[in-house]
Amino acid sequence: MSVAICSLLWDAARHGKQSVKYDSDGYHLLRFPYGTDDESYDVWHMHDPGKGATKPSKFPDARSGLIWPSHEGWGVLSAMVFWEPDARAKEVRARYVRDPLNLATGYDSTATNDSAPTGGGQYRTYLWQMFVHPGTPLGVKVSARGAGDVKLTTPLIHAQFKLAIHTGVLTP
Repeated sequence: MSVAICSLLWDAARHGKQSVKYDSDGYHLLRFPYGTDDESYDVWHMHDPGKGATKPSKFPDARSGLIWPSHEGWGVLSAMVFWEPDARAKEVRARYVRDPLNLATGYDSTATNDSAPTGGGQYRTYLWQMFVHPGTPLGVKVSARGAGDVKLTTPLIHAQFKLAIHTGVLTP
Protein backbone atom coordinates (compact mmCIF):
# COMPACT_ATOMS: atom_id res chain seq x y z
CA MET A 1 0.00 0.00 0.00
CA SER A 2 1.32 3.43 -0.93
CA VAL A 3 1.15 6.44 1.38
CA ALA A 4 1.38 10.09 0.21
CA ILE A 5 2.44 12.44 3.01
CA CYS A 6 2.34 16.16 3.72
CA SER A 7 3.83 17.40 7.00
CA LEU A 8 3.70 21.08 7.99
CA LEU A 9 5.35 22.87 10.90
CA TRP A 10 5.09 26.40 12.26
CA ASP A 11 7.03 27.58 15.31
CA ALA A 12 6.86 31.09 16.76
CA ALA A 13 10.57 31.15 17.62
CA ARG A 14 11.57 30.25 14.04
CA HIS A 15 8.78 31.71 11.90
CA GLY A 16 7.47 34.68 13.89
CA LYS A 17 4.25 35.12 15.82
CA GLN A 18 0.92 33.95 14.44
CA SER A 19 -1.91 36.29 15.33
CA VAL A 20 -5.07 34.49 16.37
CA LYS A 21 -7.91 35.89 14.26
CA TYR A 22 -11.32 34.28 14.58
CA ASP A 23 -13.36 33.48 11.49
CA SER A 24 -17.16 33.61 11.43
CA ASP A 25 -17.27 30.01 12.75
CA GLY A 26 -15.49 31.09 15.96
CA TYR A 27 -12.21 29.34 15.11
CA HIS A 28 -8.76 30.41 13.87
CA LEU A 29 -7.33 28.57 10.84
CA LEU A 30 -3.72 27.62 11.63
CA ARG A 31 -1.22 28.91 9.08
CA PHE A 32 2.02 27.27 7.95
CA PRO A 33 5.03 28.64 6.04
CA TYR A 34 5.74 27.31 2.58
CA GLY A 35 8.86 25.25 1.99
CA THR A 36 10.42 22.16 3.49
CA ASP A 37 12.57 23.43 6.35
CA ASP A 38 12.59 21.83 9.80
CA GLU A 39 10.12 18.91 9.84
CA SER A 40 8.01 20.17 6.94
CA TYR A 41 7.74 17.70 4.06
CA ASP A 42 5.71 18.18 0.89
CA VAL A 43 7.06 16.25 -2.11
CA TRP A 44 3.49 15.82 -3.42
CA HIS A 45 2.91 19.64 -3.42
CA MET A 46 -0.17 19.43 -1.22
CA HIS A 47 0.76 22.72 0.49
CA ASP A 48 1.24 24.64 -2.74
CA PRO A 49 0.89 28.45 -2.67
CA GLY A 50 -0.54 28.36 -6.21
CA LYS A 51 -3.62 26.32 -5.29
CA GLY A 52 -7.02 27.79 -4.53
CA ALA A 53 -6.88 31.11 -6.39
CA THR A 54 -5.35 32.89 -9.38
CA LYS A 55 -2.77 34.71 -7.24
CA PRO A 56 -0.15 32.77 -5.21
CA SER A 57 -0.66 32.57 -1.47
CA LYS A 58 1.91 34.01 0.94
CA PHE A 59 2.36 32.92 4.54
CA PRO A 60 0.56 33.90 6.81
CA ASP A 61 -2.53 34.48 4.66
CA ALA A 62 -5.48 32.14 5.20
CA ARG A 63 -4.64 29.87 2.23
CA SER A 64 -1.30 29.03 3.89
CA GLY A 65 -3.38 26.93 6.30
CA LEU A 66 -4.58 24.49 3.63
CA ILE A 67 -3.47 21.04 2.58
CA TRP A 68 -4.83 19.99 -0.83
CA PRO A 69 -4.81 16.16 -0.92
CA SER A 70 -2.83 14.83 -3.88
CA HIS A 71 -4.77 11.57 -4.13
CA GLU A 72 -8.12 9.98 -3.37
CA GLY A 73 -7.76 7.77 -0.33
CA TRP A 74 -8.05 7.18 3.37
CA GLY A 75 -6.56 10.21 5.10
CA VAL A 76 -4.99 10.12 8.53
CA LEU A 77 -4.91 13.70 9.83
CA SER A 78 -2.88 14.69 12.85
CA ALA A 79 -2.12 18.00 14.48
CA MET A 80 -0.14 19.30 17.42
CA VAL A 81 -0.94 22.72 18.91
CA PHE A 82 0.79 24.56 21.78
CA TRP A 83 -0.70 27.71 23.36
CA GLU A 84 1.03 30.07 25.78
CA PRO A 85 -0.25 30.00 29.37
CA ASP A 86 -3.46 32.04 29.79
CA ALA A 87 -5.30 31.88 33.10
CA ARG A 88 -8.44 33.27 31.41
CA ALA A 89 -8.84 30.15 29.23
CA LYS A 90 -11.58 27.79 30.39
CA GLU A 91 -11.58 25.61 27.26
CA VAL A 92 -9.40 24.92 24.21
CA ARG A 93 -10.89 23.57 21.00
CA ALA A 94 -9.68 22.18 17.71
CA ARG A 95 -11.40 20.83 14.63
CA TYR A 96 -10.53 19.53 11.21
CA VAL A 97 -12.43 21.19 8.38
CA ARG A 98 -12.91 20.21 4.77
CA ASP A 99 -12.70 23.36 2.63
CA PRO A 100 -12.46 25.85 5.52
CA LEU A 101 -12.31 28.84 3.13
CA ASN A 102 -15.19 27.75 0.87
CA LEU A 103 -12.92 27.51 -2.17
CA ALA A 104 -14.20 24.20 -3.55
CA THR A 105 -16.89 21.97 -2.07
CA GLY A 106 -18.03 24.07 0.91
CA TYR A 107 -17.17 24.27 4.60
CA ASP A 108 -17.60 20.94 6.40
CA SER A 109 -16.28 20.61 9.95
CA THR A 110 -15.48 17.24 11.43
CA ALA A 111 -13.77 15.85 14.52
CA THR A 112 -14.22 18.81 16.87
CA ASN A 113 -12.42 18.39 20.18
CA ASP A 114 -13.14 20.46 23.31
CA SER A 115 -11.04 20.14 26.46
CA ALA A 116 -10.53 21.90 29.76
CA PRO A 117 -7.17 23.59 30.19
CA THR A 118 -4.45 22.28 32.46
CA GLY A 119 -2.16 24.52 34.56
CA GLY A 120 0.30 26.51 32.44
CA GLY A 121 0.53 26.23 28.67
CA GLN A 122 -1.84 24.07 26.68
CA TYR A 123 -0.19 21.28 24.69
CA ARG A 124 -2.51 19.13 22.59
CA THR A 125 -2.37 16.52 19.83
CA TYR A 126 -5.32 15.55 17.66
CA LEU A 127 -5.95 12.59 15.35
CA TRP A 128 -8.76 11.88 12.88
CA GLN A 129 -9.26 9.60 9.86
CA MET A 130 -11.54 10.09 6.87
CA PHE A 131 -11.69 9.81 3.09
CA VAL A 132 -9.94 12.71 1.34
CA HIS A 133 -10.22 14.04 -2.21
CA PRO A 134 -7.83 16.15 -4.34
CA GLY A 135 -10.40 18.89 -5.02
CA THR A 136 -11.22 19.47 -1.35
CA PRO A 137 -8.61 21.24 0.81
CA LEU A 138 -8.24 20.50 4.52
CA GLY A 139 -7.41 22.74 7.47
CA VAL A 140 -7.11 22.57 11.22
CA LYS A 141 -8.82 25.30 13.26
CA VAL A 142 -8.40 26.18 16.93
CA SER A 143 -10.02 28.30 19.59
CA ALA A 144 -9.31 29.27 23.20
CA ARG A 145 -12.43 30.23 25.16
CA GLY A 146 -12.84 32.15 28.41
CA ALA A 147 -15.77 32.57 30.78
CA GLY A 148 -19.05 33.07 28.95
CA ASP A 149 -17.59 31.44 25.81
CA VAL A 150 -15.52 34.59 25.06
CA LYS A 151 -13.01 33.96 22.26
CA LEU A 152 -9.48 34.66 23.51
CA THR A 153 -6.51 35.64 21.38
CA THR A 154 -4.19 33.45 23.46
CA PRO A 155 -0.87 33.35 21.59
CA LEU A 156 0.16 30.16 19.87
CA ILE A 157 3.70 28.82 20.34
CA HIS A 158 3.92 25.87 17.97
CA ALA A 159 1.74 23.95 15.52
CA GLN A 160 2.05 20.99 13.20
CA PHE A 161 -0.46 19.62 10.69
CA LYS A 162 0.04 16.32 8.89
CA LEU A 163 -1.85 14.28 6.33
CA ALA A 164 -0.99 10.70 5.35
CA ILE A 165 -3.11 9.41 2.46
CA HIS A 166 -3.39 5.65 2.12
CA THR A 167 -3.99 5.24 -1.60
CA GLY A 168 -4.45 1.47 -1.81
CA VAL A 169 -7.80 1.15 -0.03
CA LEU A 170 -9.19 -2.31 -0.75
CA THR A 171 -12.75 -2.88 -1.88
CA PRO A 172 -14.56 -6.25 -1.91
